[in-house]
Amino acid sequence: MSIEIRNITKSFGSFQALKGINLTVEPGELVALLGPSGCGKTTLLRTIAGLESADAGSILFSGTDATAKSVRERQVGFVFQHYALFRHMSVFDNVAFGLRMRPKATRPSEAIIQEKVHSLLNLVQLDWLADRFPAQLSGGQRQRIALARALAVEPQVLLLDEPFGALDAKVRKELRRWLRRLHDDLHVTSIFVTHDQEEALEVADRVVLMNAGQIEQIGSPQEVWDNPASPFVYGFLGDVNLFHGRAHEGLVHLGGIQLEAPEHLDAQNAKAYAYVRPHDLDVQPYTAGAQGIVAQLSRAVVVGPVARLELLPVDRQITGLGDGQATGQSSDDNLIEAHMSAQLFRDLGFKEGETLVVTPRRSRVFVPSL
Repeated sequence: MSIEIRNITKSFGSFQALKGINLTVEPGELVALLGPSGCGKTTLLRTIAGLESADAGSILFSGTDATAKSVRERQVGFVFQHYALFRHMSVFDNVAFGLRMRPKATRPSEAIIQEKVHSLLNLVQLDWLADRFPAQLSGGQRQRIALARALAVEPQVLLLDEPFGALDAKVRKELRRWLRRLHDDLHVTSIFVTHDQEEALEVADRVVLMNAGQIEQIGSPQEVWDNPASPFVYGFLGDVNLFHGRAHEGLVHLGGIQLEAPEHLDAQNAKAYAYVRPHDLDVQPYTAGAQGIVAQLSRAVVVGPVARLELLPVDRQITGLGDGQATGQSSDDNLIEAHMSAQLFRDLGFKEGETLVVTPRRSRVFVPSL
């Protein structure tokens, strides 16, 4: 089933949560709604489900207008962050609940319910827990049972709201891999909400970046990572360094270096922002006359195969802040973060307090005035 969202708006009092959202989800696609808290992603998901009503706009399922339809009529399965399992019911009865609540005319026989529930529990690899109660399960097991319950009613659309947000990092990573494999087997049109960019990039076919009630960018995980459409997207998708400079006729001047920016040939000494990911910075020992950003190594953290360097530039007017730029987190405005292999770090023999020179290998430049 396809989903078409046409110019959806939604307000709560004076707060506008959704501002003219347009989005099409293809049949069998797994789409992630990604963005910071308060960006509107959960409101959009609940509006698709029918749990919230839009102020304006329409929602179509496979070309049929579902805007005024109830949750039941929309045939959606919804999985919440905190499981929402019935504590007084066994695992089996939780999964069977939706089937047993159907109108008598469409309710399956108990024998068919038994067969279907066991099949679903096998699908989520938890058939051996059928007689247990939610309190006896781990968080990851409870979330898989919640997903089996959502699938029991054979939904046309599966909607998941931060499905792994309440779990620890290791379990979350295991479950998102499992969800991707499950989706590849079932091909149910699915939308899930997350604020975890790694989760969205790993699991989804397409990622929808949202910010302040609007869509900033839509694309495959590789597309949004390689070609962020805005400073917000660049800052939200992983760590990034922000450098302040001036753009003039296709070149950006940052302190002692200049970067090519052919997309800004029309710029005339305009304010510019250059975004550089930590792994796209080259770091070398400082020598007199070296071309680059001169900085002092403040701290080095070596974990596994990666060394993370924190550097403070000598000319602090050219730097901005890192991943906090888009997320609103506090950050040292002058800090530069660079990543390199732990082996290279050891080979170069860098010491904290040493003066180094930093050069961007790859950057993305934005000129606000153009």
